[in-house]
Amino acid sequence: MSKVGKILAIDDNEDILFSLKLLLKQHVELIHTESDPELIPKLMKQETYDVILLDMNFTKDAISGQEGYHWLNRIIEIDPRAVVLFITAYGDVEKSVKAIKAGATDFILKPWQNEKLMATISSAIKLRKSKEEVTQLKTKQKELNAVLDQPFNDFIGVSPEMQTVFSTIQKVAVTDANVLILGENGTGKELVARALHRNSARKDEVFISVDLGSINENLFESELFGHVKGAFTDARTDRPGRFEIASGGTLFLDEIGNLSLPMQAKLLTVLERREVIRVGSNKPIPIDIRLICATNMPILQMVAEETYRQDLLYRINTVEINLPSLAERYEDIPLLAEHFLKIYAKKYKKSFGPLSKACINKLYDYSWPGNVRELQHLMERAVIMADDNNLQPSDFQINPGHSQQGDVELDSYNLEEVEKNIIQKVLKTNQGNISKAAGELGLTRTSLYRRLEKYGL
Repeated sequence: MSKVGKILAIDDNEDILFSLKLLLKQHVELIHTESDPELIPKLMKQETYDVILLDMNFTKDAISGQEGYHWLNRIIEIDPRAVVLFITAYGDVEKSVKAIKAGATDFILKPWQNEKLMATISSAIKLRKSKEEVTQLKTKQKELNAVLDQPFNDFIGVSPEMQTVFSTIQKVAVTDANVLILGENGTGKELVARALHRNSARKDEVFISVDLGSINENLFESELFGHVKGAFTDARTDRPGRFEIASGGTLFLDEIGNLSLPMQAKLLTVLERREVIRVGSNKPIPIDIRLICATNMPILQMVAEETYRQDLLYRINTVEINLPSLAERYEDIPLLAEHFLKIYAKKYKKSFGPLSKACINKLYDYSWPGNVRELQHLMERAVIMADDNNLQPSDFQINPGHSQQGDVELDSYNLEEVEKNIIQKVLKTNQGNISKAAGELGLTRTSLYRRLEKYGL
C-alpha cells in the first residue's frame, strides 16, 4: 500500500522519538522528529504536516501538561486546521477532556499499542484531509457566489465573423490548451472565456476571473500566488491565491498585456513549473489549471518592441481567438439589441414590442466605439427612460460625433470614378468591414470583392 501522511513528533525523550520513527516510517510518507518544542514554528514554516504528535510534558514541568497546552495553542495559531495528538505517560480522563477542549484531536498514552496508535494516526490523517477539503470548498464557494452575483449575458451572434469564433471555441474547449483572446474593450472577451470553460471537461469546477489591470504591482504575488500569516503587515491569516483557488478548474487572466516585465517573469515561472509558492513561504504548492488570457493591447507589437516577453506569449497563446468589433459584425446588431431589450424589460418590469426598422437603422448608422458593452448600456438606458412600450429612434441617445452618415464629395462625374469614391467612403466609414460595406452598398460580398480588385483597392 502507498504511504500517506506527513507526521511531526515532538517529545523530549529520544527513545520515544526513535520508536515512533521506526514504526511510522513503514506507513507514512514523511516522519520528522524533534526533542525541542521551540523549533515547532520553524518546522511548521518549512513543511505542512497532516498530524502533529505532541508530548504533554517537557522538562520544565513533569506532570501538569501546561507546556503541552502552551504548544498546542501555538500550533493552532500557526495553522488553525492542524490535527494534534497529545502523548503522555500521565494520562487520565480529566487531562484528556481538557486537551480536546483546548483543540487537540485525540489523546495517546505511553506506552502505546502499535496497532491502536496506527489506527489513531490513520483517522487523524483522514481528518486533516477532510479539513483541507472543507476549506477549499468554502473558498471556491465564496468565489463562485461572487461570480454568480454579477450580471451575465449570453454570447450570441449570426455574422460570419462570429461563426468563425464559435467554431474555434467548439474545437478548442474540449482540450486543455492555453487560449489567448484578442479584441477591443467591450467585445465580450470574458464571455468567450466562460464559453470555453462551460464546454470543457472542467465545466463542473470553478471558473476564476482576474482583472490584472486592477491589481497593484505590490500585491501581484499575494493576489495570484497567496500568502502565509505574517508575510507582511496585513497578512493576519493564511490566504490562498487565485491560482490555488482555480486549481482543477479554469483561470481567466484579463488584461494580460498590462503586466510589467518583472510581473511577466514571475507569472512565467509559475506557468512553467505548474506550482506556486505563497508569499512568506518556501513550500511549493502544485496547481492544475486551464489558463485563458485576454488583452486589448497590440501584444505582438509589444513583443517586437521588447516590452512583452516572447517566451510568455508562447506559453499563453497555444490557440489565439480574435474577437471582431461590433462594427465588424453589423449583422448582429439587431439580434443583440433585441436580446438586451428582453433582459432589461424583464429587469425593470416593462413590456416592449419588437424594435422598428427606424430604430434598427439608427443603430446601424453608429460606429460603436464601445462595442457590445456600449450597445448593452444604450439599451438599458432606453428601457429605463422610455415613455412608451414601443421604442423610438429618439429613445437612443447616440453620440452624433460617431455617426456613419456623410455626404460623398465628387471630384468627377465619371461613373467609374464615382463608384470608386463611394466604395472607398463606405469602406472607411465601416472601418474596412467587407460584410457591412457590401450590405450598405446593396452588393454581395463577392460583388464587392470584384470591384475592389477592379479598382485596386
